Amino acid sequence: MTVRRTSCNLCEAICGVLVTVEDGRVTDIRGDESDPLSRGHICPKAVALRDLQEDPDRLTTPVRRTADGWQPIGWDAAYELIAGKFSAIQREYGRNAVGVYLGNPNVHSLGALTHLPTMVRQLRTRNRFSATSIDQLPHMLASYLLYGHQLMVPVPDIDRTSYLLMLGANPLASNGSMMTAPGFGRRLKEVRKRGGKVVVIDPRRTETAAVADEHHFVRPGTDAAFLLALIHQVIEDGNARPAAYVDGLAAVEEAVEAWTPERAAELTGVPAEVIRRVATEYGTADRAACYGRVGVSTQQFGAICQWAIQVLNIITGNLDRAGGTMFPRPAVNALLGLGRGHIGVWKSRVRGLPEFGGELPVSAMAEEIRTPGDGQIRAMLTVAGNPVLSTPNGRQLDEALDSLDFMVAVDPYLNETTRHADVILPPAPPLEREHYDLVFHQLAVRNTARWNDPVLPKPAEARHDWEIFRDLGLALVRRTPWSRRKVAMMARLRVPPRRIVDAGLRIGPYPLTLRKVRGTPGGIDLGPLQPALPGALFHRSKRIDLAQRMILDHLPLLDALTCGDGELLLIGRRHLRNNNSWMHNSARLVKGKPRHHLLMHPHDLADRELSDGQLVTVTSAAGSIAVEVAASNDIMPGVVSLPHGFGHHHPGTRLTVASQVPGPSANDITDAAFTDPTAGTAAVNGVPVTVTAA
Repeated sequence: MTVRRTSCNLCEAICGVLVTVEDGRVTDIRGDESDPLSRGHICPKAVALRDLQEDPDRLTTPVRRTADGWQPIGWDAAYELIAGKFSAIQREYGRNAVGVYLGNPNVHSLGALTHLPTMVRQLRTRNRFSATSIDQLPHMLASYLLYGHQLMVPVPDIDRTSYLLMLGANPLASNGSMMTAPGFGRRLKEVRKRGGKVVVIDPRRTETAAVADEHHFVRPGTDAAFLLALIHQVIEDGNARPAAYVDGLAAVEEAVEAWTPERAAELTGVPAEVIRRVATEYGTADRAACYGRVGVSTQQFGAICQWAIQVLNIITGNLDRAGGTMFPRPAVNALLGLGRGHIGVWKSRVRGLPEFGGELPVSAMAEEIRTPGDGQIRAMLTVAGNPVLSTPNGRQLDEALDSLDFMVAVDPYLNETTRHADVILPPAPPLEREHYDLVFHQLAVRNTARWNDPVLPKPAEARHDWEIFRDLGLALVRRTPWSRRKVAMMARLRVPPRRIVDAGLRIGPYPLTLRKVRGTPGGIDLGPLQPALPGALFHRSKRIDLAQRMILDHLPLLDALTCGDGELLLIGRRHLRNNNSWMHNSARLVKGKPRHHLLMHPHDLADRELSDGQLVTVTSAAGSIAVEVAASNDIMPGVVSLPHGFGHHHPGTRLTVASQVPGPSANDITDAAFTDPTAGTAAVNGVPVTVTAA
């Protein structure tokens, strides 16, 4: 029996864990108290790492679709088949005839981060999509505009703040998101213990809202009005005190002049006196942080929301100060290896939606497959994603994927999306791979560094994800004419992840090497967040311009907001034991009371002559689903809530446990045409629906 230190990289919390191994099998997983970031905290998902390892449904060798069903295929044969098919399709139809979709788990894998982008570049396609545009794109757009880099995202310095304002965020369920803060519940208690205040604005009384000092309902899709009113009131109170390197306050003041608390109250449902008081409290707090997450990002005005959150932090002097919002200083600066970002360099073929950072909005993916013409997607590569369940109008995408000439999936499961593939390449599971978090140290509330050696040995016939991307990339490169670029790409693909991490540590801000970090398996504490501005800004001027025309020019669109009397608006919700759509095959995570019900306020049920537990039909512009309804006083009147990630009823999958989990896919009724006009992000919160008896 041995006990090995590693971390759980299933979500952004990157909690340190102790894994007990007996006779080659995991027998116990618990929190590692020596981890300086998570301090012993774990959630149920960490324990389910064992389930991923031992899942009999998990693919362990490549498979190919044949007339006789799925059949094994050798790795080298699979690479050559894929490279040949992609090359032939691009020769006949053009390079954009191959599309790529990258799922959320890629940012949790060292090998995917180091080798997947290089492999994808060999395809030379502009039809690239990812989970970014159904998640954090507004964060990245605001960071790009204000700070000069798409991933220069400030995080709340929660361990030192005295006033925490959260919108559309439920970190007690998410463990923090775009904010790596394991043990958030404990951190929240510490805020209140030192006399601080926590205020939550959300259409649902979430797990986080339930333990906050204050919670106020807000009508979905109107958070931007609430935030603009806060900015208006802060300026009117004379509490605007931006740093000397900040420009554009006068333009912002003019832009928000009409957004009084009274006007915002009429739209949002948050009383004007509450808006005015919160603005005053926030503007006069000694250390305050405003944080907004999925609920404000994935709505029609998500980009305006995230810009406004940054503006609120900046003008109150809370950016880049202890207890406000700060920029982590990771041991490996991932920003140096990533592009600063760009937007609108090209647009989608059918609807003209803008790219961001080289990716098109995922809302355009189905139409780019289904619509004939030059540039139509005829082949697809999906990596660690299940967009049939996780992107808008999933039924439409399901049909679109079925029409492809060829499809490849890099995924350990035969799921609702990969069932359409012709070839599936399964990577080794998390406990068999080495890991260093390149992204989430970049978003952590404390600076730490940690390297994970594999807990279990990888079988000889298995491949790590970076090995898959290396070898598939090499197969693609070999089919191109000789050039210096070709030689450089081949050399880059052959560099293993640990060498890349070692190089990053050596050029980083601390005197570290991979050897030194590996020598401290519990993790190295590099201290609290420190002020970094204006020097850390990526703008050449080293200044922040609040008056971003891309945002200000879209503010008049908010004039179309209405109170929507009698209208129901759909929002999502998250559960601690859910991880998007891909952890429902763990029996320990899905056991217990069903979590798929549509939450609805009792008054709304009564108005429609519906009863608690009844089967109802929920209809939107995209379609209808049937689901049981649950009465709840925790949901705002006029709002209904359905969790994301369910809908495991498709034929042809191999998910024994998940197929028995009840519940429809919320994205069968979200609308691919309903997007943020600024960023192109899918608006899956605030979707107008009707609810009737089934």
